[in-house]
Amino acid sequence: MVGPTRTCVGCRKRAPASDLIRFVAVACGDSFLLKADPSRRLPGRGAHLHPDPACFALAERRKAFGRALRLTGVPDTGSLAEHIRVVSVAARND
Repeated sequence: MVGPTRTCVGCRKRAPASDLIRFVAVACGDSFLLKADPSRRLPGRGAHLHPDPACFALAERRKAFGRALRLTGVPDTGSLAEHIRVVSVAARND
């Protein structure tokens, strides 16, 4: 059985949800912090992204994070960028 498919906010390609990283926006004072949700259990609206720095860069350039999560303003992407960097390095070493 194949699981649900989701669309990557970076490249806009559809893929099985298990191949993508789910992330959510967490309120941090007046702004939002994007946090990876590998267990897929954090509350709130989530969006998906390939674990690829190129997809992250595309999403950032297109300002897709705020749109996908229905946020006003520019969210802090530092934590999500670090998570994707670590995951992509680990995948290359396998």
